[in-house]
Amino acid sequence: MGKTSIVKIMERASGKPVKVGDRVWCNIDWSTARDFGGANCVLQFEKEMGMEAKVWDPDKIAFTFDLQAPAHSEKVAVNQKIIRDFAKRQGIKRVFDINHGIGQHVMLEAGMIKPGDVVLGTDSHMNLLGAVGSFATGVGNSDIAASWINGTNWFRVPETMKIEVTGKFQKGVTMRDLLTKIVGDLGAGGMDFLAVEFTGETIENATLAERITLCSMVTEMSGKVPLIMPNGEVLKWMVERAGPVVAERAKEFAADPDAEYITVLKYDVTNLEPLASCPDAPDNVKPVREIAGTYVDQIHIGSCSNGRFEDIEAAFEVFKAAGCKVNPNVRVIITPSTREVQIQATKAGMVEKFLEAGVVFTNPTCSLCTAEHYGVLPSGDVGCSTTNRNFIGKVGKGSHTYLMSPMSAMATAVKGVITDPRDILG
Repeated sequence: MGKTSIVKIMERASGKPVKVGDRVWCNIDWSTARDFGGANCVLQFEKEMGMEAKVWDPDKIAFTFDLQAPAHSEKVAVNQKIIRDFAKRQGIKRVFDINHGIGQHVMLEAGMIKPGDVVLGTDSHMNLLGAVGSFATGVGNSDIAASWINGTNWFRVPETMKIEVTGKFQKGVTMRDLLTKIVGDLGAGGMDFLAVEFTGETIENATLAERITLCSMVTEMSGKVPLIMPNGEVLKWMVERAGPVVAERAKEFAADPDAEYITVLKYDVTNLEPLASCPDAPDNVKPVREIAGTYVDQIHIGSCSNGRFEDIEAAFEVFKAAGCKVNPNVRVIITPSTREVQIQATKAGMVEKFLEAGVVFTNPTCSLCTAEHYGVLPSGDVGCSTTNRNFIGKVGKGSHTYLMSPMSAMATAVKGVITDPRDILG
């Protein structure tokens, strides 16, 4: 019987043959912490090991300041300083401070992530790095602190689900709509502790941004890690940043043709329509046309799910088709995922047009993923967002959020009520 990608990755990381269900210690390629939680990791490490203790390898540890950047309170500023000071004492050079953006995206752009890597992080959506074939997973502060001692962590080898995707998206329909469809079909527990391999012609032709979007909400279905091995333009992009080893690893960790899967699902996107996750759960899915006309107070486009240049460009396509105007009764916020994306959007002329229309175009951060950011919703307000969670109170007590694609979100911003983007694009 052949091997799945996750089995191959964990065999490399553990240095021995493994099978589904085994408990194994894996060597870590990257142990990362963000500004939210990172200070606690530092304090715990120094409490347990002493102030003079050294981490196992400063060149395999990274910090990302992406949740509350720049600091919006003295407490946050102090926590960020704790991380900076620790990094200096330990000789940790990979500190992506407040001017960089979302950690996973920044690490990808920096050429740090390769297929087959094992990556720990304090972000529950760390696993979106599976979009380039790495086994990335969100863990608690104690796991991060412990990994700094020996560079290892304990895992159970998960079963694997396979999802094959075929067909081409119609105009106004995007990878986010497919993701929403899958979340609605499987529900919050539909991928419970599973690795998930996405395959098929639609995936093989997908951009990096689309792959990131597809992988970004596996956590919301209780999945362990999504996996897509890089190919085509995505592989070329990665080789340019991380070196030729990427191509070798993409072949090495690809699943065998006769690999065994716990479930195989098939989707054809040809007739897919725009979908939305309605309040107050990601798996409360309905077609946008069924909820069209619902009044909203605020729109947010960004986050680790849909903050890439291609996502902003998709929103701009709808915005441009509507005459570069948004409804004056709606607050509209756009947040690029990284500084690189911010510069791309600026050079493309989109930022100026958005600003002229009254859109708030922010610095790169995780932005409105939680109520810890600027743009929090007051009780009673309704928002539309491209983030990955819409639990009640997530971005403000008493508020409610619809999750949708950048195209649907911008169509809603244009009309002031939930709108199918195809009604604007024609």
